[in-house]
Amino acid sequence: MLSTLRLFVAHFVLLLCFLSTGVCRAADEPAGSTGQTESSPGDDLVHQYFAEQTKQIRDQCLSDVHTLKEWTQRREIYRSQLLDMLGLNPLPPRGDLQTTVTGQVQREGVVVEKIHFQSLPGLYVTGNLYRPAEVDQPLPAILYVCGHGKVVEDGVSYGNKVHYQHHGAWFARNGYVCLVIDTIQLGEIEGTHHGTYRKKMWWWNNRGYTPAGVEAWNCLRAVDLLQSRDDVDSERIGVTGRSGGGVYSWWSAAIDPRIKVAVPVAGITNMKNHVVDGCVSGHCDCMYMVNTHRWDFAKVAALVAPRPLLISNTDRDSIFPLDGVVDLHSQVRDVYALYDAEPNLGLQITSGPHQDTQELRVHAFRWFNKYLRDDESLIESVARPLFTPQELKVFDRLPGDQRVTTIHEIFVPQASANQTIDGLDDLSNKVRKLREMTFAGWPDGGDDPAPLTLLRTVQHSGVEVDFLEYHSQSPYRLPMILVRPTDPSRGTQSSVDVHVLNDEGWQSTFVDFSWNRIHESTAAELVKALPGALADSKRSILKQPTLFVAPRGVGPTQWTRDERPRTHIRRRFMLLGQTAAGMQIYDVIRALRSVQNMDSLSAEKGPIVVHGQGDAAFWVLWASLFVDDIDELRLRDLPSSNRQAPDLLNVSRVVRLPQVIEMVQQRVGDVRISGQ
Repeated sequence: MLSTLRLFVAHFVLLLCFLSTGVCRAADEPAGSTGQTESSPGDDLVHQYFAEQTKQIRDQCLSDVHTLKEWTQRREIYRSQLLDMLGLNPLPPRGDLQTTVTGQVQREGVVVEKIHFQSLPGLYVTGNLYRPAEVDQPLPAILYVCGHGKVVEDGVSYGNKVHYQHHGAWFARNGYVCLVIDTIQLGEIEGTHHGTYRKKMWWWNNRGYTPAGVEAWNCLRAVDLLQSRDDVDSERIGVTGRSGGGVYSWWSAAIDPRIKVAVPVAGITNMKNHVVDGCVSGHCDCMYMVNTHRWDFAKVAALVAPRPLLISNTDRDSIFPLDGVVDLHSQVRDVYALYDAEPNLGLQITSGPHQDTQELRVHAFRWFNKYLRDDESLIESVARPLFTPQELKVFDRLPGDQRVTTIHEIFVPQASANQTIDGLDDLSNKVRKLREMTFAGWPDGGDDPAPLTLLRTVQHSGVEVDFLEYHSQSPYRLPMILVRPTDPSRGTQSSVDVHVLNDEGWQSTFVDFSWNRIHESTAAELVKALPGALADSKRSILKQPTLFVAPRGVGPTQWTRDERPRTHIRRRFMLLGQTAAGMQIYDVIRALRSVQNMDSLSAEKGPIVVHGQGDAAFWVLWASLFVDDIDELRLRDLPSSNRQAPDLLNVSRVVRLPQVIEMVQQRVGDVRISGQ
């Protein structure tokens, strides 16, 4: 009676967890919600930009592959790129796993070993290994990687392995060894998947860090563990999981050919769903690689070919929508066709929301039976939990030397703090590396000046003002304002001052100015709206031509100020292989090259002095690495480190910010930094 009651309680707890579970997202934010409020022109522009960029990535995905020879020539390059985007290139050393079994439980012919191993020293992975009670020959094995099924009682985490125990039990009851491993976010030792999603740890992008890389690495080491066991047939190993576990199934199968069969469930869709349709707001960071090489997700799945792969999803999944899943499958099918292996690629769509439905499970079980056991008989048993959370707990006491909660600090190596720039060749190599690793999302043609459109010229109170737009990148036409004295004798014209403005700078400089009213306002109104020192002819302090430049997201093109949608706008940029700051630097580069070629300044142009404060100082510093003939930089309140600075992909893997300053000083004669 007591045993029956314990099982009932366990089932009830698991049902509650199941009903409450979802992908890592804020409790008050519905799955698939974009978090958008009423849109502004800046919001409309950035979303148009995302749509255009996503289409470019979709059109380029696998477009260079037409024959099997072309695919096989590129496949290892792609695998290396994926490892790089997961922070696994090169792979960490495969040290001793220090595998430890802390106990075991048995019920209904199923034995569960409560197990932990260290994928890196101190990076503990807790898991439950399910096997039949009687094993007389090596068995096929399944690595089950968990989605976000939280099981916590009285402040104690039992790991998401407990939530998904019914999968492990089914495999063991049907002649498999199945290792179910916890994630770092919801394991017995609770790390984090929420760096950019919730915790404002944008420096993860700087480091090229994603928890997806740790989860993928833990999967590879879990395969090592399975292959080391006498009861496992090392040539018959499969991987599956749903939701977050579906994604980790992709990573591990794509990068590890030891995995012979894969069934990712509700774990991947195309880039359009994430970026354009807003699914990014329903996913934490563990779902994404750092997209340095600008992939659509079909390329991840294609790396599994020609091994058996079942793409499995429900038709009302709001965070992995049906249209994206079908689109991804159609692209991957073309690669399987090159191998003449189309039967090895399956697509299962069943009715339901984002849930672990029985229909999804049954097809996965049959797929593994077919390809790992050559068995196509009907499934006669259902998957059901057998154990209480307490029975499956691995640690009585958490280890003091664990590094799970700090793995984001050490997982991806960063550039040495003591490194110096040794001459022009070293400078050139660093810039090339940065162009590949950090700024690969810049479009072609960035070396050219941005086209300019003159909107209006006005004269008043001794100054002439040109209101221009510079065409940096579709759809962005960005503001540039040129102010000059109408009487050359009033100024020395010894230099051209270029002020790059961040949003705070725009607001303080043009506090009464509306860009949309340029054509409607009188000359006096427009000049009056400019900085008072420039508009006041009596003070006569304007000494040289002065330009004000605003990149995207500043002034007229500013997107929403609401924190949640701003967060997911920044995350969308990363999914496109960019960052907002990286594209703002690109805009500054385009603007500076236009300034150097402006006809209106050609007769009077002296040295070019570029000013920036805060984020704008950061943009100017970086832009000057890519623009020749800048004479002087005046930077205020420059961030002191990459970690404190706006995020740039992988930058800390290449250089630290003091080294960037050193690089700029080798190119620009006078660099003045104040206010640090």
